[in-house]
Amino acid sequence: MKPQVLVVDDDDANRVTLERILNRAGFDVSHAASGREAMEKFRDRPVDLVLTDLKMPGMSGIDLLKAAKVVDPAIEVVVMTAYGTVETAVEAMKEGAYDFVAKPLKRLELTTVLDKALEKRHLLLENKRLREQLAEVGEGDIIGNSQVMRGLLDEVEQVAPSDATVLLSGESGTGKGRLARAIHQMSARRDRRLVTVNCAAIPESLLESELFGYERGAFTGATGRKEGRFDLARGGTLFLDEITEMKPAIQVRLLRVLQDGEYERVGGTETLQADCRVIAATNRDIEEEVAAGRFRADLYYRLNVVPIRVPSLRERSDDIPLLAQHFLVRFVRKNRKDLAGFTPEAIDALCAWKWPGNVRELENAIERAVVLCRGDRVDVGDLPPQMRDATSGRKALSFEVGTPLKIVEKQMITETLRYCNGDKNLTASLLGITARTLYRREAEWRDEGIG
Repeated sequence: MKPQVLVVDDDDANRVTLERILNRAGFDVSHAASGREAMEKFRDRPVDLVLTDLKMPGMSGIDLLKAAKVVDPAIEVVVMTAYGTVETAVEAMKEGAYDFVAKPLKRLELTTVLDKALEKRHLLLENKRLREQLAEVGEGDIIGNSQVMRGLLDEVEQVAPSDATVLLSGESGTGKGRLARAIHQMSARRDRRLVTVNCAAIPESLLESELFGYERGAFTGATGRKEGRFDLARGGTLFLDEITEMKPAIQVRLLRVLQDGEYERVGGTETLQADCRVIAATNRDIEEEVAAGRFRADLYYRLNVVPIRVPSLRERSDDIPLLAQHFLVRFVRKNRKDLAGFTPEAIDALCAWKWPGNVRELENAIERAVVLCRGDRVDVGDLPPQMRDATSGRKALSFEVGTPLKIVEKQMITETLRYCNGDKNLTASLLGITARTLYRREAEWRDEGIG
């Protein structure tokens, strides 16, 4: 739709001239001969911009500006006057005018000012929309309003009240930990503890005692009994993150807990009953791990009662502005900054980036931008360097019919490498292949002499 402009001037000839100029510039123009008539039209038919004369009988341009801001605080008003004094301009700007143009008007100057005023209004409305969306979804752990996220949250709401074991899969940084917390908080066990174990962060020699606890004298240094994570999670939920990093010996013990609900502490003989819901997560292809013999098939089937795949940020790019606003609010508060939001160019750059690090990478990027921002809005220059050219750095490739597939593949990989400044891990992520495949392709090109 064309932007809507209300022209207010008591001079009939000026209104006709302005309507002709602005129609040619792509605006949809309505007009009024007085401030009161303008307010009547404004209440009946909201507009994007008001272009008003300053000196008019009855309601002046300043009075109209104040009244319009009451009806629509996001409205942008540009004031025109033949009395282009500094004092008049300052008064108009203090009352919230976007800008001040002096008569006789210059066509290019006028349309440029209106374009910038329109851009500011769109920015304010977009930030308002994002804040409203945040208010709807709340300040909880799961932020997202895209179709894929609505489907995921519907699935979570359905499974959360049960005691079924859940297996979360998805790339690093997609928010599997937050999703596990949400499942726990919506379950009947929410009044008890959610205990988290990162299986990749605990050495193999310690993971067994961390999970199951130990008795005094179980090993050197065991001077007393220690409760394990299964003890601490009794009545609640145990979240096993990076489950595929668990070694086979401990997988056997975990399998017994899931099958029989029983375990013993390290060095103990008393059989204890496990009473906790288990949620597991992995960023690997667990079926590949099973096929390779690194993960027990029987344990996989016990964990995979309710499989939930957490989508990457690339798969829900519609959520990027909403997530960015969420993180902006958090880091503005944390760093005691005063920022109004994002420029349209910054939002475009954020949406164009492929986010190999997913939501965690976006969170870090927004924190950096908030800290470095010197204006009143986060702009492209405040984003990490690799994201600044995201909207313009990509090159469209074209090939003649009959081009050998290997040549097409090489050009695609080469151009993506250039776009990623030689970062092979990022290149592989963008292309949906592994870094190992990328290295193998390069070796094949050298062996076959493909230049």
